[in-house]
Amino acid sequence: MLSMKSMSQALLEAEAKGPNRPALFYFDTVISYGSLVDQVCRMAWGLRALGVKPHDRVAVMLQNMPASVVTHFAVWALGAAVVPVNIMLTRGEIRAELDDARASVIVGLAAVADRLAGLDRELDYLRHIVVVDDHQDFSGHAPEWLPQVGPSGIEVENYRALVSGPALTPGDWHGADASDMALLTYTSGTTGVPKGAINTHGHILHNVSIYRSMASLNPEETINIAFAPLFHITGSVAGLGAAVGLATPLVLLYRFDPRIAAEAIQRRRATFTVGAITTYLGILALSDLDNYDLSSLTHAYSGGAPVPEATIKAFQRRTGLYIYNVYGLTESTNGLIMVPWGERAPVDPESGAVSIGRTGDGIAASIRDMDDPHQEAPPDTLGELCLKGSSIIEAYWQRPDANRTSFVDGWFLTGDVARMTADGWIYIVDRKKDVIISSGNKVWPRDVEDALFQHPGVQEAVVVGLPDAYRGEAVTAFVVKSAAGAALETEELEAFLRQQLAAYKVPRAIHWVDSIPKTATGKFLRRAFRP
Repeated sequence: MLSMKSMSQALLEAEAKGPNRPALFYFDTVISYGSLVDQVCRMAWGLRALGVKPHDRVAVMLQNMPASVVTHFAVWALGAAVVPVNIMLTRGEIRAELDDARASVIVGLAAVADRLAGLDRELDYLRHIVVVDDHQDFSGHAPEWLPQVGPSGIEVENYRALVSGPALTPGDWHGADASDMALLTYTSGTTGVPKGAINTHGHILHNVSIYRSMASLNPEETINIAFAPLFHITGSVAGLGAAVGLATPLVLLYRFDPRIAAEAIQRRRATFTVGAITTYLGILALSDLDNYDLSSLTHAYSGGAPVPEATIKAFQRRTGLYIYNVYGLTESTNGLIMVPWGERAPVDPESGAVSIGRTGDGIAASIRDMDDPHQEAPPDTLGELCLKGSSIIEAYWQRPDANRTSFVDGWFLTGDVARMTADGWIYIVDRKKDVIISSGNKVWPRDVEDALFQHPGVQEAVVVGLPDAYRGEAVTAFVVKSAAGAALETEELEAFLRQQLAAYKVPRAIHWVDSIPKTATGKFLRRAFRP
């Protein structure tokens, strides 16, 4: 376990190890730990002047940029909590989250200012809107692809003014405790109305300690590159939390783009990241990938969805790098089950699933009966993965209904169907709600997706069950062709799948699509293809 009680304490301890050491790499910009603390002190003063006080909630709606890191720590320095807001949300969705969180301030990008206009007049608790220029924090010229946004035309506070003003010295920072809320993180809402998960400082720091031990991160050698957005739990913890908690540099990319990521890995010699499978597929799809030296990225982890074995092998063939699985949720404050660095994940001979790993220190896993979570499933059989431990939330924000259905006998019900071996390796089969019942047979979409990914002509794929008068549900695939699969025909892919799958699992229909909708963190959205 790390000795710190809070993330703000972690930042000060990181600075104490050397104020001139790099904290953030952002294209041509390098920000030292000393400079970062100075900016945090100024932003903290500015937010306090806007009325932010201990235990308030401050919403942050920014891309992966230094201003986001500064704002997070300024909020924590005041003893308040950050409400990370997905940059892709609509005005109505933003309003709902801010209203539920009772946020007093929102710090948002100029590019989304039109979605924020007037919210401070509509919501009782929201007092101020602070706007950050998309071109903030660049040394020299900003990339040409950045949004060109003029004056917002709405009555707002300006971030530049706040970080240029007086400073709140670290001696005046609020002494947060490990049990204090650090993040109020809203789930993606795939199972209904988004819920706020109360992630404490202690939760974050515990998961950082899991990354340090299981991913074997040496603080003297680690350079962390944030593939995931900081407004997602993965970016908040595996990116920002792990970097500052271990006093290492964090490489920021504004937003993930495969080519920009490859360039940054090569330039900064990044060693560690956690990204969705789609980030690795995007890098693999680069036509000139062989021109980039990615050899430093020896601790490449993937979370959000288990990575198919075919993708792991393809990435290793092209780059020489092995992709390690990590499993976590918003409710578990990110990764807590991982494939230990230096080991290779076993593959389940029955389903072909690659193991997500073993539990980290302070975490317990149990496989429960899918119909009765009070009952443990027989050993080595499928059931619902349930978790308890030091990084798992104790409750949702103001949701007693969700608390009653999500926590049973002290265990958190993940909704994931899994199997655990006697020696602790855990395999995720699929989401409980995604199972397809076709002619009485259970089909797990991941089984079919894994088979699809084995064909070189497939770049991306999702499988869902669509209503069928005869079968109840028909297994249906939506596929994006790879560059090598331009001439791939339906009949050829069906024939390939018949060699890989039982007949009842072979899709009854294959639809060719140009792209597959994804979340901001790169997860495929199966629900986009359901009626």
